[in-house]
Amino acid sequence: MWQNKKRTNITAKLPYAYIESPDDPLIAIPDPEMVKLVEEALDGLEEGHSSRRVSDWLSEKTGVKISHQGIINIWKERRPNSKRQKQLAKRRNKTRPKTSEEKKLAAAKRKKSDAKRVLTMTEKKLSKLEGSDEEKSVSETLDFGSIAKQKQNEEVIFAPNPGPQTDFLAASEREVLFGGAAGGGKSFALLADPMRYFSNAAFSGLILRRTNDELRELVYKSQELYPKAYPGAKWQEKKSQWTFSSGARLWMTYLERDEDVMRYQGQSFCYIGVDELTQYATPFAWNYLRSRLRTTDPNLPVYMRATTNPGSRGHQWVKQMFVDPSPANKKFIAKDPETGKDLVYPDAHEKAGEPLFYRRFIPAILYDNPYLTEDGAYEANLLSLPENQRRQLLDGDWAVADGAAFPEFKQSAHVVEPFDIPDEWVRFRSADYGYSSWSAVHWFAIDPAYETLIVYRELYLSKHTGKDLAAAVLEAEMGDKISYGILDSSCWHNRGQIGPSIAEEMISVGCRWRPSDRSHGARVAGKNQFHQRLKVDEFTERPGIVFFDTCRQIIADLPSIPSCPKGTDDIDQRYASDHAYDSIRYGIMSRPKAFSPFDLGQGVPSSRYKPADIAFGY
Repeated sequence: MWQNKKRTNITAKLPYAYIESPDDPLIAIPDPEMVKLVEEALDGLEEGHSSRRVSDWLSEKTGVKISHQGIINIWKERRPNSKRQKQLAKRRNKTRPKTSEEKKLAAAKRKKSDAKRVLTMTEKKLSKLEGSDEEKSVSETLDFGSIAKQKQNEEVIFAPNPGPQTDFLAASEREVLFGGAAGGGKSFALLADPMRYFSNAAFSGLILRRTNDELRELVYKSQELYPKAYPGAKWQEKKSQWTFSSGARLWMTYLERDEDVMRYQGQSFCYIGVDELTQYATPFAWNYLRSRLRTTDPNLPVYMRATTNPGSRGHQWVKQMFVDPSPANKKFIAKDPETGKDLVYPDAHEKAGEPLFYRRFIPAILYDNPYLTEDGAYEANLLSLPENQRRQLLDGDWAVADGAAFPEFKQSAHVVEPFDIPDEWVRFRSADYGYSSWSAVHWFAIDPAYETLIVYRELYLSKHTGKDLAAAVLEAEMGDKISYGILDSSCWHNRGQIGPSIAEEMISVGCRWRPSDRSHGARVAGKNQFHQRLKVDEFTERPGIVFFDTCRQIIADLPSIPSCPKGTDDIDQRYASDHAYDSIRYGIMSRPKAFSPFDLGQGVPSSRYKPADIAFGY
């Protein structure tokens, strides 16, 4: 809205598009007709028309002369947050001469421009004097909608598919994995993602595949895309590099072995992308490349991006780094894969305790890509694959591993979002203790309608004594009504000493337990019960056990636990990360039962566990 303005005296010049107030000659009020034309002229500047052409148009329309600098001053006053003004200021800063030679060249160019302008004005005056000026008026030749119409008619080079592909391109986290089913548009998204920076001369990017042959298809796709979006873009075959008219560079090459990362020693990139990350057996290359990520331009953020299908040699470490720490499509603080702790600045740093950076996992399925699902042919190819491959490539299921002890575990069936558990449902907990390794504690609730076990909380800690773990357990379950707890029975062993056992220490501070069954055959029986619980009932279409998606360790471990290589019914006992599995197994084998109003009391246990010693609880 145009505001009234004050004049210092009645002879002072009226601002453009203002008239003298009939009530007070020292007050200037907006002229509605002129204001309308000025706003139209400002719209023309926003669209990209030159200030000289716009000022000539406005002078002709209003009959009041205004210079190109005058319309610019009004533009800055009326629209200070204009996006077009910011673009022009950015361009001026970038092209501003810095060295003495550049300043001399700029001065010469200004003189040439001034001389050209004087010549043009002289020719116009001469034409008028000779009576040969038949030039059309500016209002007839200047079309403020022409630039907008031109933009509407421009060809759309790339538009992301709604859903995961759009999420990937919009992600702001430092490291992002776009992983899942084949055909979800992952590789094309990786090519399109850095395009927004190709107009910046300081941009230096790197996109990798494991071998040169695998890289070839990416190169072909980029040759279809980049020259259309950035005319003048050139592919240099020998250097395996794209160069753009702005000076930006994108290197597309291979990284076959871990040692190949030394090719990039001493180089810096603001964007690093890896296609099919699980083809790398270890995280060494990914971690090393992070050290090459830097920029000196504040307008260029630094990103690492990866795409991949589940499976292949690097399945486990990629899953551990990106998939296991958090539910899909939620950002999380990057974690140390060895300790599981958040990566934060050290205590002596000015940012002590703040996250170093964030990660995010974006899942993809075939149906996210309408171009491949339209005729159903590609879907039919994937449906014909063996079960594990089909789950990986069609469903994008990360919970699949060759030789897994629990192949029936599926995140889609067995992992649920947290919900409020009714207070009347029976709750209990289980635990597997370890000090040097890990302690795993899980809390269960029993759905009385289906007898489904719901694992709703998890603690996974190391370097905790019995009393320390007991304190953490009691703090976590504060407010819960816990019916009983099952603890690894070895915690009652004295192991050649007569002092208090681990279990006694925990019970002495109020964290009560009863021992788990560790008799001969208990491991195999527990595994069989685990299979039974994971089975989806054909009538209710519900499994016997589900996990809240906040129980990250057991969700990560279940797909990875290997079967016994000797062919027994147990898991491979050499597998070290079985703490969460053992804890759940103890809970399942405790014969949990819920009372349901529909079974007329038959579900109530006829006898309850009673400790022989009230003080120690066992």
